[in-house]
Amino acid sequence: MTSEEIVAEQFAAYNARDLDRFVGCFADNVAVIGFPSGTEMLAAGDPTFRDTYRALFDASPTLHAELLSRIVHGRIVIDHEFVTGLRGDQTRTAVVIYEVSGTRIEKIWFVD
Repeated sequence: MTSEEIVAEQFAAYNARDLDRFVGCFADNVAVIGFPSGTEMLAAGDPTFRDTYRALFDASPTLHAELLSRIVHGRIVIDHEFVTGLRGDQTRTAVVIYEVSGTRIEKIWFVD
C-alpha cells in the first residue's frame, strides 16, 4: 500500500469507528505530537493510543470526518478535515500530518 492508501484506510476506519481496523493502521509505538510545539499529546504505544480512541469512539456515536483536502509528498500525508459529532455535538476543523513508514503510520502531528 502507498502512504496515501494507508492514511485513507485509517480515515475510513475512523469514520466507521472501527477501533481494531483503525489502530491496525498505526505502528505499535505511534507518536502523537502537537505541531509546531512538539509537545507529545499521547504517550507513544498501542495501549494508550487504543484506549484514547476507544474512549473517543464510545463518547462520539455520530463522529464523522470530512476530508477537505489532502497533500501527499512521499511518506508524508497532510489532511485538512472537518470533524462533526465529536463528543456529542462539537465540530472542528483539523490539520493532521501523518508520517508513514512501511505499511503503518508511525507519527501524527495535530496542527495547533
